[in-house]
Amino acid sequence: KRDILRYFATIGPTVLPHLASRGLNLQRFPDGSSRKGFWQKDVPGHAPKWVSRWRYTGLEGTKDYVVVDSVATMAWLAQEAALELHPWTSRTISPHEPTFALIDVDPGDKTTWDEVLVLTRLYRTALQHLDVIGLPKTTGKRGIQVWVPVRRGYSFEDTRTWVEQLSLTIGRLVPDIVSWEWAKRSRGGKARLDFTQNAVNKTLVAPYSLRPAAGAPVSAPIRWEELDDPALRSSRWTIDTMS
Repeated sequence: KRDILRYFATIGPTVLPHLASRGLNLQRFPDGSSRKGFWQKDVPGHAPKWVSRWRYTGLEGTKDYVVVDSVATMAWLAQEAALELHPWTSRTISPHEPTFALIDVDPGDKTTWDEVLVLTRLYRTALQHLDVIGLPKTTGKRGIQVWVPVRRGYSFEDTRTWVEQLSLTIGRLVPDIVSWEWAKRSRGGKARLDFTQNAVNKTLVAPYSLRPAAGAPVSAPIRWEELDDPALRSSRWTIDTMS
């Protein structure tokens, strides 16, 4: 926990802009990353009063979400063993207007790293052709995600439909390595180009968040040209090498 606290305090000023003014879903591992964690959306009753929170009523009822607005809150999250930070893609002032469209290259059991790169490079080419900004990052596990900034005025239905159509187009180019089955066990080990996280209170792991695996890998932002670096791996950066 000391290492997590040190990392969150060090990376805090860098990660704050990615978390500020957004509700936060947490995946906590109080018994260590080798044990099963759990999701937490409501602020726990023992949280300090100075931890900012935001109340939202949706399909899951009314919940008070943590809002990270200081490095001190990051330190408290470390104390809570909240390894994974999943911010909403919309801001608290307008929860039904996404500020990002999410592209998720989710590898299957048989997907190779080279296949992950093939799919991500196809997204790179498509976004460049469309003259659309894409911000790639490793997941810290096996995949790569791309966050596409969205100006105000669009709905989650808009972003989900756009990412779905883009992904279907890419999937048709390499049908042998992509599956559209929802259940992982039905995908035959193939990758899934997941567009379904483009929905209210559906989230992906934040940039610079830790992941619960050996060595504490980090979900690290990268530049597009790094896709061509032979040393690139999704779990390349860790709690030790990032900070």
